[in-house]
Amino acid sequence: MTPEQFIATWKDNPLTEKGGAQAHFEDLCTILKVEPPRLYGEYCYEQDLKKMHGGNGFADVWKRGCFAWENKGPDKDLGPALMQLKNYAGALDNPPVLVVCNRERIEIHPCFTGYPSTSLIIQLDDIGQPENLQILRWLFSSETIHKLRPHKSNAAITTEAAGQFAVVAENMRSRGVDSQQVAHFLIQCIFCMYAEDEGLLHEGPSEETHIFTSILKSARDDTERARKRINALFSAMQQGGAYGNDDIAWFNGGLFKVIDIPPLHSDDLATLRAAAENLDWRAIDPTIFGTLFERGLNPKARAPLGAHYTDVETILKLIRPLIVEPLSAEWAEIKPLLQDVRARTETLQAQGKKLTKTVKDAHKAAMSAFLSYLERLKNFRVLDPACGSGNFLYLAMHALKDLEHAAQVDAELLGFGRQIGIESGPANILGLEINEYAAELARVTVWIGDIQWSQRNGQPIARNPILRSLDGISHRDALIDEGGGRAQWPAAEVIVGNPPFLGDRKMIRELGENYTKTLRKLYDGQVPGGADLVCYWFHKAREQILAGQAQRAGLVSTNSIRGGANRKVLDAITEDLAIFNAWGDEDWINDGAAVRVSLVTFSVEPPNGEVWLDGQQVGRINADLTATADAADQLDLTKAARLSENEGTSFIGTQKNGPFDIHGSTARAWLSVPNPNGRPNSDIVRPWANGMDITRRPSDTWVIDFDKISEEDASLYEKPFEHVVEHVKPTRVHLRRDWHRIHWWCHGDPRPAMKRNLKNLTRCILSPRVSKHRIFAWFSSATIPDSAVVAIARSDDTTFGILHSRFHELWSLGLCTFLGVGNDPRYTPSSTFETFPFPAGLTPADTKGQPVAEGNLLLPPVTVEHLPTALNIASAAQRLTSLRENWLNPAEWVERVPEVVEGYPDRIIAKPEHAAELKKRTLTNLYNTRPAWLDNAHKALDKAVAEAYGWKDYTPEMSDEEILRRLLTLNLERSKPAAE
Repeated sequence: MTPEQFIATWKDNPLTEKGGAQAHFEDLCTILKVEPPRLYGEYCYEQDLKKMHGGNGFADVWKRGCFAWENKGPDKDLGPALMQLKNYAGALDNPPVLVVCNRERIEIHPCFTGYPSTSLIIQLDDIGQPENLQILRWLFSSETIHKLRPHKSNAAITTEAAGQFAVVAENMRSRGVDSQQVAHFLIQCIFCMYAEDEGLLHEGPSEETHIFTSILKSARDDTERARKRINALFSAMQQGGAYGNDDIAWFNGGLFKVIDIPPLHSDDLATLRAAAENLDWRAIDPTIFGTLFERGLNPKARAPLGAHYTDVETILKLIRPLIVEPLSAEWAEIKPLLQDVRARTETLQAQGKKLTKTVKDAHKAAMSAFLSYLERLKNFRVLDPACGSGNFLYLAMHALKDLEHAAQVDAELLGFGRQIGIESGPANILGLEINEYAAELARVTVWIGDIQWSQRNGQPIARNPILRSLDGISHRDALIDEGGGRAQWPAAEVIVGNPPFLGDRKMIRELGENYTKTLRKLYDGQVPGGADLVCYWFHKAREQILAGQAQRAGLVSTNSIRGGANRKVLDAITEDLAIFNAWGDEDWINDGAAVRVSLVTFSVEPPNGEVWLDGQQVGRINADLTATADAADQLDLTKAARLSENEGTSFIGTQKNGPFDIHGSTARAWLSVPNPNGRPNSDIVRPWANGMDITRRPSDTWVIDFDKISEEDASLYEKPFEHVVEHVKPTRVHLRRDWHRIHWWCHGDPRPAMKRNLKNLTRCILSPRVSKHRIFAWFSSATIPDSAVVAIARSDDTTFGILHSRFHELWSLGLCTFLGVGNDPRYTPSSTFETFPFPAGLTPADTKGQPVAEGNLLLPPVTVEHLPTALNIASAAQRLTSLRENWLNPAEWVERVPEVVEGYPDRIIAKPEHAAELKKRTLTNLYNTRPAWLDNAHKALDKAVAEAYGWKDYTPEMSDEEILRRLLTLNLERSKPAAE
């Protein structure tokens, strides 16, 4: 059969819909030269689908992974057929393409996830055109079906739309228009464009389906005319009514309650007109549009639009365990009741018998259970107490609607009839949002999401009004109420969301001093004063669960919640509740910037009795978001306590709070200049080291440090004081903190305790607070460490060796917090050093005092009993230090020049011919490659330290978990007396 013969056969063919459906499809397969449906289970007609699903066929033809096809009689409206395919797409394994046909035309509707459903229409008379035959052939192969996917994704369309609206918003704000008025108007415009593309704007038939676009086109540059017509259209949408010759649908919902069109310029109209004409607003993805649009409206969020947003899959890592999995498990208990009734009914029918009372009662009980489940979904509430533009609420609502739809299809397949519509929707979600236009945007996100879901799943859209009230999304503070007390949250089954990320030190600057003080006072004793803002949401979610106002919660936090003051809220959660699903370290986007976050869900008991961390099933999740394979396992490093024997040894370096640093050449020039007080500038000008001076090459930076001397005494050091007056004072005199403002010539925190402990040492151990590798290095005690550095006030090789052992590194990684996009571990004196159980006899309390020289080694002043182990560790540590130094500064490549101040270490200067190569010789690069000699040196050191612990069974193959378990046991044993 040729295409021409096909057209002649089926043009005005008298066969009925049912009589002609298969013959029409068989002839189509012939002209396309593809196999007709024959294979049961993969590519079949309706009757085989009935066998597969045990109910209606839902489609005339179906091919797995390719398409579902529904035929209608000649001249029949194809809309209902398409709605039927959409409604049952889930039962058909969600084919990527839906096809409806009435012989006169074939409509192809792509349904690829993340892409718009831009239909292709092939008329019968045009079926023989080569491009149309090719399109139809693509339908029949899983290898070519992707060719029907639209070129531009929903995300790309959404990004473009958000970018265009950002231009309008910026232009209006630059003209002095109130930001809230701009936001409200543009949100109304967005919905208008979406509604007209979705065919919702007009009520009944209309010659002009794109009314909003026509206003913008006809007005051209007449801004006042456009303003009046837009105002009239919005007014019609407010109540439903006439606009010109068109009847406008009733939208309500609060979106058009206030109509306040700002003054428009021709550029505004041009941008809005382009957005309306050139974009398919049905394809807008609410999961990212809200975020992108909000950034465009917010002058503070200057991230490039479209560059970053959190993907759906990441948000679903909270939605699934909180909503989908528990409710799916409930349905999994009910569905077998329906299956049993159907099986018993079919058996009786096959035997020609009537239904027994037992079966009828079982049917009644199963139906009751089914309806109760639907009622449960209808009344299920999800609260996002920091809802922003509504992404979490949108996905939570979709999850509930998907669950209800799946249950209804299951029930229908099992002979329990079909319920009228899907009742879960916008009423299921509750939100709190302090930003007014973000709250309004969240409502629009949910409304559009609800309509999109209905269109995609073949469900009717709500009418009269189209937009139901969304009073559940409230514009208010989630932490402090209007009266200055603790804000109350509405009850909900689930709490979910992404609370604001704001570090403790930024809270006053961002929130204001009065608000921050009130907040900390209200939650004093429950949320630590040094905790990040996000911790208050974790605390309140815990309170809601304990009060019976919620069943479970899942929130996003920066991954610093795993340690420090922030972890106190997780400590409280694990004390009273259970963390049942968490992701400890995930990529996230916050205000356009990449950050690292933790996703944490918790409840009284794990909903399905299972606990998951980072996608792996575990026994228990600890407060630091580590896990144990067995719930009874005691390896919980959050239980580690600070040990008194480690106190007064490790210190964070000075906090400068001003440009006190100078280059080495300037410092050396000053060191030879006399002062009126007869004192050398070396009193207050000293070498300086930050983290990069340890991990990379030394920067030859020095620092002016007047410690806490008076302004009068400081002025006697003329050159350094002049520098501070010129460069530091202007940055300090207007600061809020008294010390910083009044003592402008001093470091913000000069760390006097650190200096006292370093004073009598010739060298000390420095380590960067944040670093990919836990590296320790020797520095002269004359060096002033920066606040990005931890200084260990010890000069003996034994302590250095213990700190650089595998055991201390594992402990520091287990007790640390993480920082930055690189997610590098952060070392702190309190949580990592002061909790570490040193080997017996070699603790900081034991090594205090002047070290003892033993050849080229410095040993701590320990007892005779522990001297051999101290010597073994010192020897291994000194060898590691020597090998590293030889690699970092080969004698053939450098010159060592005595420093101008006696007792200071020599300066290392690269020979010109080796300067480029020497730049690459850094500790970071060394530990990135970890050559064999370095690895062997560390293994020898680890062996010596293991012997000091008495671990005769230690080998390099000993697991990290076993090492940490032994160290934790030591910590708990030593901390008991102090705790008691």
